[in-house]
Amino acid sequence: KSLIVGCDPKADSTRLILHAKAQDTILSLAASAGSVEDLELEDVMKVGYKDIRCVESGGPEPGVGCAGRGVITSINFLEENGAYENIDYVSYDVLG
Repeated sequence: KSLIVGCDPKADSTRLILHAKAQDTILSLAASAGSVEDLELEDVMKVGYKDIRCVESGGPEPGVGCAGRGVITSINFLEENGAYENIDYVSYDVLG
């Protein structure tokens, strides 16, 4: 099984795998829910083409804030909620 973690504020890393559907980011969902602790893994992870698991971390608009903070928050959330269990390959699409 594979997992793609999009780490770009544009949140476009998984779009093709999800058949051109935009995915809500961990940070935007956390903002709506109140905090990242209020989220479940099922809220942020979508399954796309060939059963590839897809997650987008999100982040601030380009030029505003630190995208790295959002990535760290997202990866910590994924680790704490078992996103990496039973996964053979993880790809991080990072900014830059």
